Amino acid sequence: MNIDRAAGCLEALGNPTRLAILRALVRAGRKGAPVGEVQRHLDIPPSTLSHHLARLVREGLVRQVRQSRHLICQADFETVEALVTYLTENCCAGLGGEDEGKACEVEGVLTLED
Repeated sequence: MNIDRAAGCLEALGNPTRLAILRALVRAGRKGAPVGEVQRHLDIPPSTLSHHLARLVREGLVRQVRQSRHLICQADFETVEALVTYLTENCCAGLGGEDEGKACEVEGVLTLED
């Protein structure tokens, strides 16, 4: 992940509705959830959900898969992990000087089970 990609993801997640959608899909796990179930869970109009999902899909944070008559929404866990890693990869490394290169051990920031 580079700075431009991270900025696009963070900009998309800067909207409370889109953040709530992604959090709901993360909670749903790797199998995801039908779009109608997400809409009912968040209690937002279908057109609003569609608009926000399109932005999350465009940024690569969400995938949509057609299964028969259902549209399944899934968090793209690889992108979510890459974003968190990008944000934390140099944690506590300092900005230069005597602390340079002495990164702290931050582990388990994000652990995803299959």
